[in-house]
Amino acid sequence: MNATAPAAGSIWRQPMTVWAVAFACVVSFMGIGLVDPILPAIASELHASEVETELLFTSYLLLTGVAMLFTSWVSSRIGTKATLLIGLAVIVVFSLLCAVAGGVDWVIGFRAGWGLGNALFISTALAAIVGAASGGPGAAIVLYEAALGLGIAVGPLLGGLLGEVSWRGPFFGVAILMAVGFIAIVVLLRKEPATRAPVRLSAPFVALGTVPSIRTLAIAALLYNYAFFTLLAYTPFPLGFGAIGLGFTFFGWGVALAITSIWVAPWLTRRFRRTSIVTWSFTGFALLLVVTSLLTWSPAALVVLIVLAGLLQGVLNTVVTEAVMEASDLPRTVASSAYSSVRFVGGAVAAPLAAYLAHVAGTWLPYVVAAVAVGAAAVVIAASRGRLARIDGARPDVAAEAEAIGIGDVD
Repeated sequence: MNATAPAAGSIWRQPMTVWAVAFACVVSFMGIGLVDPILPAIASELHASEVETELLFTSYLLLTGVAMLFTSWVSSRIGTKATLLIGLAVIVVFSLLCAVAGGVDWVIGFRAGWGLGNALFISTALAAIVGAASGGPGAAIVLYEAALGLGIAVGPLLGGLLGEVSWRGPFFGVAILMAVGFIAIVVLLRKEPATRAPVRLSAPFVALGTVPSIRTLAIAALLYNYAFFTLLAYTPFPLGFGAIGLGFTFFGWGVALAITSIWVAPWLTRRFRRTSIVTWSFTGFALLLVVTSLLTWSPAALVVLIVLAGLLQGVLNTVVTEAVMEASDLPRTVASSAYSSVRFVGGAVAAPLAAYLAHVAGTWLPYVVAAVAVGAAAVVIAASRGRLARIDGARPDVAAEAEAIGIGDVD
């Protein structure tokens, strides 16, 4: 992103500790889109409605958001390695439980446990990589971004490939890979990264109540995440593809998101104000969703629109998260916890509500409502330029990037 590039070749000359955590990061981020290709299969085989099936996203995102309010408090007291291992262990247990569940209600509940583990893991993984990487923090950040992009892109593809065998396959696959990551961190992460100063349990709540810039960005992000997860979680149903077709579709989406997040967003922030980038990207996403609402009858058009959306979402994920890091004098862990807890609510609501809207009015309505939501986010940012002036003048340093990616950038 904006971090100083490491010396040529140094990014690949890392201790095994770094590669162990990076591998676990890739698998963790796979979980974001893993269930996309198997949603129709779960609905069919478990005799669940589309609304019930979409609750797999709701439980996962809601628990992730709630847990984010407390992860900085936990990790600042028990340390990075312990938090990582607890998070990984929780993911392994609950992904296995998802794989053997006998009904959709059980899968929904177990996905909530998965979200708790994911929150613990992703909130501390970057600190572990920065603490162990050679080549400086810049190299660590590039590695983490690469893991993020790879995980988001590969998750739907792996879900599609394993989902062709059974809808249970992706859950078993994640459990096995996360178990390997757990063992690797136990064996290889010997140098404990520096523990943060203890964080008060009430800090994120106080931030939302007393810091207007954080509250404004959180509201905008909630509206944006509603649109984000309408596209991600609902679109497998109107597409009508099998698991492998959905896997390749969202693999393309993930690649597009990763490209703009890692390379395009930094280029834009060097040339334009963050508030301008965010406002215009929100507006562009809203227009794209309107077009999507008109073309739900065409799977080919939907595939193209999904990939185009990934390009915009990559820019937004990076720039909005950077903005949160620079919007106040709060510790970055506190700012990110407060912001993330609110924005995940948007995703938790979006998935089942989109399915319900489609049921009562047709496949076009979820995208129109999503367009209104992200259009409202654009208005929120445009109307708040005064209180957000700080984010336009600040350029993130390496530490800011680390906190931004490690805690906030997990869409």
